[in-house]
Amino acid sequence: MSNYIKLETGEIKTQGEWRQANKHMSLPRVWTADTLTDLELTAILAAPKPSCTDLQNVVSDGVTTDASGNTVEAWSVVDKFSDTTDADGVVTTKAEHETAYTASLVADKETSVRTDRDSRIALTDWTGMSDVTMTADMATYRQALRDITSHADFPDLETEDWPTSP
Repeated sequence: MSNYIKLETGEIKTQGEWRQANKHMSLPRVWTADTLTDLELTAILAAPKPSCTDLQNVVSDGVTTDASGNTVEAWSVVDKFSDTTDADGVVTTKAEHETAYTASLVADKETSVRTDRDSRIALTDWTGMSDVTMTADMATYRQALRDITSHADFPDLETEDWPTSP
């Protein structure tokens, strides 16, 4: 959805909100440059968001002017966490918040890898039935799946880190 700014006041609204603010004025369905001039508005063009880490957020920071003179979205990268004090006066530092958050991300990733591993083992469970003779290759594959949590890159496994099914 497009946003427009009245440069004189810095007020930013969507086209629908500007229509509502000018409800006694007949406005065309498609706004042209003349429509924007009459309303004293400038279109805000989309701008790519900057990249950030897991411990940061990208937030809207109003508008800016790009090298071509266009009015574009402005973005800022901010820390996700800061020092906090609870109702009892206990201070939790930014570093403590970040450590806890990172640990939860790692735990979620470990759970995901274990679920993937369990699914891969389940696909081969039929080879362990009493009326089927499990091949040595299959036994080795299943053991490698069980040992995946001991892999040096666990839980950050790449496709090539997983054993290949026989």
